[in-house]
Amino acid sequence: MQLDPTDRRILKVLQHEGRISNADLSERVALSPSACHRRMQRLETEGFIAGYVALVDPRRIGKPTTVFVEITLNGQSDELLDGFEKAVARIPDVLECHLMAGSADYLLKLVAEDTEDFARIHRQYLARLPGVAKMQSSFSLRTVVKTTALDL
Repeated sequence: MQLDPTDRRILKVLQHEGRISNADLSERVALSPSACHRRMQRLETEGFIAGYVALVDPRRIGKPTTVFVEITLNGQSDELLDGFEKAVARIPDVLECHLMAGSADYLLKLVAEDTEDFARIHRQYLARLPGVAKMQSSFSLRTVVKTTALDL
C-alpha cells in the first residue's frame, strides 16, 4: 500500500496528538468522519500505525538519568547474538537495544535514578550479559532533541 497525501496528513496529526477524536481528526485532514475512520483502520491493518502509547516522563517517575551503553561481544555467532539479545530483553531499565555496524556490536539506551542506580543495573544485569568482551557507558548530560514523530 502506498501512502497518499491524506494518509500522510492523518499520520502527521496522530504522531503529535494520538488521543485526538475521530471527529477532530477528520476536520483537521478535510475528510468526513467515516472516511477518516476507514483510513485509520486501513493504516492500522497495513502496519503503518504500529500502536498507541502514553509517553511517560522519566523525570516524573524518578529516572532522570539516561545512559547509552556500547557493547562489543567476543564473537558473532548466531548462538551468541541470540543469547545476548534474549538476555538484554529481560533487563527492565533498557528502553532500546540496537544491533550496530561500526565499533560496537550493540547500543543500549537505558534510564536510571542516578549513578548509584546505574551501578546497581550494571552489577545486577549488564555485567552478567553473555559474551561481552567490552562495555562502555556514556551518561547524557542534556537532551537536545527528542521526538517520536517521523518525517512524512
